[in-house]
Amino acid sequence: MRIILGRLGVAALLLSSLAACASVQESNDDIIVTLIFTNDMESAYAPVPAWWRDDMDHIGGIAELTTLIKNIRRDEPNVFLFDSGDIFTGALSRLTDGALMFEFMITMGYDAMAIGNHEFDYGEAILEWQKNRAPFPVLGANLNYKDTDHPFSQRHTIIERNGVRIGVIGTLGQDAASSAIAPPHIDELDVSDPAEAIQASMDELRDEVDLIVALTHQGHTAPMQTDAEADPRLTRDIDKDIALAGAVQGIDVLFGGHADAGTWEPVVNPDTGTLIMQTFGQATYLGYLQLTLDANTRTIKSYDGKLLPVDSDRLEPDEDIEQKMAAYRAEFPEITEVVGHTAARLNRRYFDEADLGNLLADIAVEMTGADIGLIHPGTIRKDIPQGPVEIADILDTNPFVDPIVIMEVTGMQLKQIMEQSFTLLRGLLQVSGLEVVYDTSKPERERLVSLKYAGSDVGDDDLFKVAVPAIIAEGGDHFDEFLETKLLRATEPLGELTIAYFRKHGDIEMPASGRQRDVAVSQ
Repeated sequence: MRIILGRLGVAALLLSSLAACASVQESNDDIIVTLIFTNDMESAYAPVPAWWRDDMDHIGGIAELTTLIKNIRRDEPNVFLFDSGDIFTGALSRLTDGALMFEFMITMGYDAMAIGNHEFDYGEAILEWQKNRAPFPVLGANLNYKDTDHPFSQRHTIIERNGVRIGVIGTLGQDAASSAIAPPHIDELDVSDPAEAIQASMDELRDEVDLIVALTHQGHTAPMQTDAEADPRLTRDIDKDIALAGAVQGIDVLFGGHADAGTWEPVVNPDTGTLIMQTFGQATYLGYLQLTLDANTRTIKSYDGKLLPVDSDRLEPDEDIEQKMAAYRAEFPEITEVVGHTAARLNRRYFDEADLGNLLADIAVEMTGADIGLIHPGTIRKDIPQGPVEIADILDTNPFVDPIVIMEVTGMQLKQIMEQSFTLLRGLLQVSGLEVVYDTSKPERERLVSLKYAGSDVGDDDLFKVAVPAIIAEGGDHFDEFLETKLLRATEPLGELTIAYFRKHGDIEMPASGRQRDVAVSQ
């Protein structure tokens, strides 16, 4: 059947075609921006068993994460890559003063990062030097040299790609600076209010960019447990980030760190509309937020945010990262020395007595001659695998350079210290030399049921030599009770003590358990 169009028909068809073209043009005018991000990578170089998931066998790894990033850059438009701090810790990070992680991030193509508390693990002078290695901005808008207005680091930056301009601001939380950094490592700096610092940078940037992205490192300290995402007790909130986004008008996107509070989708501040996200850390997930911007106003029309698992059995490790890793390991062949063997995998637990925590507390006692060992969960950064154990495995588990110190503690002070532990604000102290019964159903500071040493009840006037990491003895993780105790002597860092212990014993059995019992759970 032939269709003959008159003038009106042709005109109508032409108008219809023009309308369709206009519709397509309007759609094409939208600008797609893909923001990907990490936080709290903490030198998590290798994949780990994903025993809490039923859809993959292994998760994470820097080389596998790099491949995922490169795949997104290949497939998505206008990709920007950010990090919200805590890139240090681990054996090779410690041996290179953090240079290795900066080298990895150069290869991965980061656009900017915020400074986290672990960037101060080796002191502010080393960070000051090492951040010069990075070709991307290392941001700390609220970090100044003490009693001055002179910035320790770059406050903000503008990243432009294909005509899209993003203003990026980084801040370190005052809580993270005060409780999660050994005081001598940051005593030359002032950490000011993040909201005020961000506002000052916003005033400078807002009219010059299309989007403002804040990279923050604040809130509750992350629970150091490999399967934290699967344990509801370990869920951290992002209240600090939500409040910060509400205190400063104009932040479009906020990527947080420190709490490892994974957000499966963006959280929207109800007052400002800021999109807030965070990963679970440890390089196990890549944060992904794709924005659709109006071409004229550059306002966000829609978004799609999620966490992408680093499925290390399906992602080929990036060759450049592997080559850098091999080169740095070759520079430090001593870390590949096998110093012992474990009968089973030793795992971390944050709120519970743990095999690894018990072992480390035992090591602190045996290797220092103390009566009691107390190890906080935050110092245990990685599980120890079953089988042969290298020095690298131990230093990845205990990477810190602060010594184990021996403190003289009265029975009353010890009870107060344990009450602080039972608040679970910074997890449960791991113990050696004690038998502990407590009740988390009771109010805080009233949870201790019984405390025994060598089979006898601890008296208020008893004196004990307690081995504890120096950061805790200095009041870190809110253990202010230690500030009233007496320093007897300092020993080596926990990592070195653990290496000596493994060399001494060779075959490491599972430590005795049942040292701490929560009546509320066992009833």
